Amino acid sequence: MNAPLGPSPAQALAAARLVVFDCDGVLVDTERIGPEVVAAMATEAGWPLTPQDVLERFLGTPEPYLLAQVRAHARVPVDDSWLVDYRARVAAAFDAAPHTMPGVRDVLDSLEERGTPYCVASSGSHSRIRHSLTATGLWDRFAGRVFSAEDVAAGKPAPDVFLHAAAECGVPAAQCLVVEDSPAGVQAARAARMPVLGYTGGPTPAEWLAPAPTISDLRDLLT
Repeated sequence: MNAPLGPSPAQALAAARLVVFDCDGVLVDTERIGPEVVAAMATEAGWPLTPQDVLERFLGTPEPYLLAQVRAHARVPVDDSWLVDYRARVAAAFDAAPHTMPGVRDVLDSLEERGTPYCVASSGSHSRIRHSLTATGLWDRFAGRVFSAEDVAAGKPAPDVFLHAAAECGVPAAQCLVVEDSPAGVQAARAARMPVLGYTGGPTPAEWLAPAPTISDLRDLLT
C-alpha cells in the first residue's frame, strides 16, 4: 500500500522532498496525439485499433511493450523501424502545436521558490522526453533529472523507474510524491511505496487511476 497522503494535494506537496512527474499527459500535452498515431499505424499493419482502444491498452506502458503487442497482432512484418516511424509521427504532430499541460510552469515556479527538487520519470525514451520538453521550453528546468524506462530493467507498472529516480536524487521513496496520469504509472508508484496523485486533466478518467487520489488541474497542488 502506498504511503498516506495528507488531507489535501497541497499538503502532500508540502511534505514531499522530491516531486516526480510523469512526462506525457502530465507535463506535456501528448496523450491525445500518441493514441491517434498508434491507432493509425496499427491499423495500417493489419490490427484495427481506435484511439480509445490504444488508451485502454497502452496508456503509460513502455514502448517495447507497445512494439511487442503490435508485432503479435499485425498481419504484416513489423520490425524495429516501426518505433522509429511512430516517434517521428508523434514528434511531427506535437511540433505543429506544442503545449504544456495547464499550470505546469506555475507548479515548477512554486517548487523552485520552496527549494523542493523535482524530476521526470517516464515510460518514454530519452529522445522522446527531450524532444517534448525542448519543444515546450521545459528542458532546461529538468536537464540532469530526466529518467526513462530505458534506464531500468522493467518499465511501468514495475516500480523500477521511480525507484531509480529517487535513488539518483538521493531521496527515500516514502518522501517522494509522484504525479501520474496512467494506470500503469499509479501501479508503479504504489509498488515503489511512493505517495501518488492521479492527474485527470488529460484523457484519463479518475476511475482508471483508483485508488490514488486525483487532481484535475496541476494548480490544485498549490491550493
